[in-house]
Amino acid sequence: MRGHGRWVCLDVGETLIDETRIWSTWADVLGVPRLTFMALLGAVIARGGEHHDAFASLGVADWRALVPVVDAAFGGFRDADLYPDARTVVPSLRDRGYRVAIIANQPASRGAELRALGVEAEVMAMSEELGVAKPDPAFFARALEVMGSPNPADVAYVGDRIDNDVVPAATAGMRAVWIRRGPWAAIQAPGRLDPELSDRLPATLTVVSLTELANRIEEAFSTRL
Repeated sequence: MRGHGRWVCLDVGETLIDETRIWSTWADVLGVPRLTFMALLGAVIARGGEHHDAFASLGVADWRALVPVVDAAFGGFRDADLYPDARTVVPSLRDRGYRVAIIANQPASRGAELRALGVEAEVMAMSEELGVAKPDPAFFARALEVMGSPNPADVAYVGDRIDNDVVPAATAGMRAVWIRRGPWAAIQAPGRLDPELSDRLPATLTVVSLTELANRIEEAFSTRL
């Protein structure tokens, strides 16, 4: 069967979920105008930094202490947070014979929240429960483990970030798929890759939506690794 034995592993933030509301919630909790916080976040991304660098720029020394407050205000994923193609991508991939996993840098509670919104996968695991997060190579090793230890070349990992998703997935031997949406995908460019990886194709497939992903997924597996 077409796609038999092959996996598509999906990221969550800016792949299935539009993170506008969570970042807006952070701005509100910090008492910073949303536009100001979004602009600062964009500047941090453009410099190759991480989201916590934005907190440091605002003088917030221990942003982790605010996580419970933000989580309470955020209230978990809602229907409006889903990208329009988030519900249809899993059945579309299954119809093409692919097994589907959702494994991402998220709190453990996000799995149940996605299921409540009708987004289900054969395997679903978040970094909090795995005990390791991207871009640590151990994250991708654990992802393979929870998928039943398939050949990495039989797994397409789909994410929005070159640094957190595309490069480490490719390094792990997976077929890295770059979905270009969200702030990281809009700002990052292949030219900013680690020079040691510059001779490698950063992604076996680049798409702008999950609908395009489902329609073109076979292309990700047509490239010799």
